[in-house]
Amino acid sequence: MPPPPPEVALPEVEPIIPDEEFNETVPDLDAGDDPELDRPLESIEAFERRLAAEQSDAEPAEGSEAPLGDPALADGDPVEEIGDAPISDTALTEPLPPLGEFEVEPVEFAEDAEDRETVEIDYRVAVNGLEDADEETDAAMRSMFNDLSALRDGDGEAANVAMIAARLTEDSELLKRILASEGWYEADVQTRIDRPTDDGGDQRIVAVLDVNPGQRFAFSEINIEAQPTEPSDLIRDNLALEVGEPIVAQRVQGAEAQVAVALPENGYPFAEVGQRDILLDQYTGEGVYTLPVETGPRARFGGITTEGDLAFDAEHVGVLARFKPGELYDASKVDDLRKAMVATGLFSTVTVAPERTGEAVGDGTEYVTVNAEQNAGPPRTIAGAAGYGTGEGLRLEASWTHRNMFPPEGALIVHGVAGTSEQGAGVTFRRSNAGRRDRTFELTAEALRSDYDAYDAYTGRLAGLIRYDSTPIWQKTLTYSLGVELLATAEKDYDFALGRRDRRTFYIAGLSGQVGLDLTDDLLNPTEGFRVTALVQPEGSLEDGFNPYVRARIDASGYFPASESIVLAGRIRLGTIQGVDRFDIAPSRRMYAGGGGSVRGFAYQKLGPLDPDGDPIGGRSLNEAAAEVRYRFGNFGIVGFVDVGQAYASTMPQFDDLRFGVGLGGRFYTNFGPFRLDVATPLDRRPGESRINVYVSIGQAF
Repeated sequence: MPPPPPEVALPEVEPIIPDEEFNETVPDLDAGDDPELDRPLESIEAFERRLAAEQSDAEPAEGSEAPLGDPALADGDPVEEIGDAPISDTALTEPLPPLGEFEVEPVEFAEDAEDRETVEIDYRVAVNGLEDADEETDAAMRSMFNDLSALRDGDGEAANVAMIAARLTEDSELLKRILASEGWYEADVQTRIDRPTDDGGDQRIVAVLDVNPGQRFAFSEINIEAQPTEPSDLIRDNLALEVGEPIVAQRVQGAEAQVAVALPENGYPFAEVGQRDILLDQYTGEGVYTLPVETGPRARFGGITTEGDLAFDAEHVGVLARFKPGELYDASKVDDLRKAMVATGLFSTVTVAPERTGEAVGDGTEYVTVNAEQNAGPPRTIAGAAGYGTGEGLRLEASWTHRNMFPPEGALIVHGVAGTSEQGAGVTFRRSNAGRRDRTFELTAEALRSDYDAYDAYTGRLAGLIRYDSTPIWQKTLTYSLGVELLATAEKDYDFALGRRDRRTFYIAGLSGQVGLDLTDDLLNPTEGFRVTALVQPEGSLEDGFNPYVRARIDASGYFPASESIVLAGRIRLGTIQGVDRFDIAPSRRMYAGGGGSVRGFAYQKLGPLDPDGDPIGGRSLNEAAAEVRYRFGNFGIVGFVDVGQAYASTMPQFDDLRFGVGLGGRFYTNFGPFRLDVATPLDRRPGESRINVYVSIGQAF
């Protein structure tokens, strides 16, 4: 620094220590005052001899070897003795105590000072500038930010301001990514921390993110680089992007995914969607989008092959397939085949994929082979179910199944039931996908003991059935079943001529036919649409000659979604038995009403004609109806319901003396259907009827 100009008057500075005081404090270093300062330094050898003399009584002679480094120092003994050490503590020369008597005093540490109480800083978050977007986009971006924000994840608390600042930095980058995903590629985000004011209001620190979105980029061109397809606009029609719309990442990815799905579903099994390129112009806010697509050859279905640990052969794989050779390739049908194979329950893993053959068809297409790679899993299953109903009591069912004892898909099932009112066992042979997908053939032999208020029966049964049903994979609009049945049953029935219940034996042969129409949206838990099922069973009793008759029933149910969480449901049932007197019908084949699957609020089979003891004896017709309001929240639901019905001695329903039951139910929804608990009470309750009736089962009431 240059000196100040001479004309500047500087203030006088007094010294901190006067010169006289400083000079008196410094000692005089003149050698004449202290002879030690004038003495020459001693040699290292003389220093070591003097040091040894000070540590020992021996006095080494002058000129001898320096004792430093000798273990014995001055005594000349190369073996060091404890006594050599200039230590007077005699304990060092005492022998060590035995190990068993050696005592160790625990080391005591000073107590740690108490940890200081953690101090939390409360803060809130303010995001400014997102409102410049449209209302829908603003809400979507704020929702995404709230889900991923480090500041939001901190629940408004931090250990210090530095932590808040770090979260702000992280969230500013998050906001830039969110804005870019919605088309704002040049957004700027500024952060700051505002201290609370002294106006008595909210005293929390404010973490502020000021957003300047900038311009939003939009498509100016959409280009597709691909070989010609059939039809020619196949790719463009499925790429749901338009010139002029904002460049939104989710829409771009969704459009490309749709192309990747559409091509294999329209004859291009080996199509591949390449990496997009978007060229942005920062001056105009426009983007030129280019998508390369490798379509591969157009193909038709050829043969089916299978390999691996096989559960069944390629011929049966073809039974499960919904495509025929020569049809245009459709990836959705290949995926459907994979699902059908999984649904058999015979595999641990299944892979179904197309393979090129190079064989030309002649119309610009080539054949592809569909190869199913199997890995068979354990074929045996043990299953169980439980339920409870007032009047029925507890019911437990169990089964053992070998699903592929008779390949392909020939299952042997051993099943049993143990309950309060029913016990029995049986064996069933079942061929699934019998010559056609979802067609099932069954043969059953079983023996049952039933003990209900309506009848007491010992029954042997042989039955055969072929049916075409809906499955969780493919819910069919039209279903059917055809069957034959032979029964021998000894049952107690009230004989009005004798005035008591008497056991009689019935031999019954019958046919059954059922057809169903299903236009609902879900097989297990419908929320809209309707179903209709009609059952006709011509049969005859051989007790006293041949007495033919016909049992028939029709069921219909409908479902209406009143809102996203509320469904209104209703059902009706009508039944009749024509051609025979009631007394000539086995009690177990008559019609009854009441119970969890009929009219809730009443015990099982308790509605209809009664004997003098008040026990049901069954009728030849019935009518039932029910209405439910189903409210679902998450995996749980509440149901309010009203049921009505009655069974009659006549062959046609009379629609009089109708009985009503009301109640509430709870539902727990699972992937195999809802678990149901219903509690109901009868209206206008009569003597002998329970006030509360409980029903527990799997599945909706209808």
